[in-house]
Amino acid sequence: MPKGSAAAFSRIRVNAGLQVGSYVKVADNSGAKEVMIIGVPGYKGRLRRIPFAGVGDLVIVTVKKGTPELRRQVMKAIVVRQRRPYRRKDGTWIAFEDNAVVIVSPDGTPKGSEIRGPIAKEAAERWPRISQIASIII
Repeated sequence: MPKGSAAAFSRIRVNAGLQVGSYVKVADNSGAKEVMIIGVPGYKGRLRRIPFAGVGDLVIVTVKKGTPELRRQVMKAIVVRQRRPYRRKDGTWIAFEDNAVVIVSPDGTPKGSEIRGPIAKEAAERWPRISQIASIII
């Protein structure tokens, strides 16, 4: 096996379309409307490089717009859509019209009961509980 291969870590490499500091829409009905990404768990990069995330990644967010109970709360979320185009294994390129996340509890269960809009197939495959409540998977 070549040095640096990711055999033990089975994550599909997606072009990162979001980074720490990005404001993104919330695609579920948890009460939050807009969040800011403040961290990417498991990111290992160069010193002072801003961590980035792509579709299907877990991120730490803080709620900027939403219900008063949720505002200023720090939560975990899954990136389900990104504007930046990324390539799939079959050679097709896909890009969504907005960046969106789904807020989840620490164990990975979605906080909301429905997801508005489409979600990426990569996120649905990696997080089965999100795919169960998704209306459209692209």
